[in-house]
Amino acid sequence: MAVTDHVDLNQFMEGVKKRNPYQPEFVQAVQEVAEDIFEFMEDKEEYHSQQILRRIAEPDRVVSFRVCWEDDNGNIRVQRGWRVQNNNAIGPYKGGIRFHPSVTESVLKFLAFEQTFKNALTGL
Repeated sequence: MAVTDHVDLNQFMEGVKKRNPYQPEFVQAVQEVAEDIFEFMEDKEEYHSQQILRRIAEPDRVVSFRVCWEDDNGNIRVQRGWRVQNNNAIGPYKGGIRFHPSVTESVLKFLAFEQTFKNALTGL
């Protein structure tokens, strides 16, 4: 498929799911935004040729790192941490720290994706 070929919403989302397996929170966030803007973008060749939606839906970088800490009983714990920088084209990278067993790469990609739009709308 050439870069400027148009894809429909289902094809786009299949690509997102294929590139992000086991990341339902992130896929759902992209799906909701894509459904809202896909019709608007449909007849705008410049958006297709520049792959705007694909660029927004693919984080600039995801850094995975080890976090070692000592619990209240003196035991050393080792966990995984992530830093997700989604897109700074319409505002700066911004994020927070989450410490919880339920936090996954998918959750952080979802939060970074949504933060991209919040930053743009609030002028951060």
